[in-house]
Amino acid sequence: MLAVTILGNNSAVPAHGRHPTSQVVQTGSHHFLVDCGEGTQMQLSAFKMRPIRISHIFISHLHGDHYFGLIGLLTSMGLNQRTTELHVFAPPALREIIQLQLQAAFTELPYPVVFVELEGSTRLFEDNQATVDSFPVKHRIACWGFIFREKKNPRKIDPVRASAANIPINYYPKLQAGGDYIAPGGGLIENDKLTTEGEKGKSYAFCADTIYYPEIVDSIKEVDLLYHEATFLHVEQEKASARFHTTALEAGMVAKAAGVKKLLIGHFSAKYNDLEPLACEAKTNFENTECAIEGACYLV
Repeated sequence: MLAVTILGNNSAVPAHGRHPTSQVVQTGSHHFLVDCGEGTQMQLSAFKMRPIRISHIFISHLHGDHYFGLIGLLTSMGLNQRTTELHVFAPPALREIIQLQLQAAFTELPYPVVFVELEGSTRLFEDNQATVDSFPVKHRIACWGFIFREKKNPRKIDPVRASAANIPINYYPKLQAGGDYIAPGGGLIENDKLTTEGEKGKSYAFCADTIYYPEIVDSIKEVDLLYHEATFLHVEQEKASARFHTTALEAGMVAKAAGVKKLLIGHFSAKYNDLEPLACEAKTNFENTECAIEGACYLV
């Protein structure tokens, strides 16, 4: 299972009931927080999501609308008696910023925080269900995107063939992992005679803040769901470029070039109350586009 819940879809200034960037990515056993703009913990509460379940936080860059909510969330976790370890992946300076904020308030968190500095394209997380990788994008300051991938699903057992071969049920996990069956008498039945290929795992890419940057296409190629900023309409392309942001038209161009299955656009400028024109513009290049809506959960 791979799902994305949008907590904040706006750019720097909260407006029109929208909040700065933040979202929760869920895999089978983990809740990952991606960016933590102002108001994130209020949004978690509003959408009935428990901060205690968050195990890893990924901060794309150190513009305030992507991390100003973090110190409040960390201290609230402490006040709520969190004791489990929390991993924070972020640009190097964030560790010092958080430590200074805690020291100024004479606050000591009752749980360990493990800071991991982002650099280049790196495998950040892996367990038996999923991986998380980083890749650089092009913004005014160092900035990263993140790719969440489910691992390939276990092989599917053919119940008719398994039953005909009298294979005990307690042997099924070995078959699902790709092992052959060795009968008590020593006979061997190859795995592909008893199972079929498991379904390919799903994938989600979060592209963070970036100027139109076709170089990221190789990193996000053929993901099932792509989140890409679309701060402005293309009539504002000059302003977007000067601020190292992307237009909706350009976001659609990236999605098309990468061959993704679906595009979510977000990081909307406060100048837009109605978001539909942004979606329509992106669709001129990539039809399967939606605006990322706060509170919506997108199953990948």
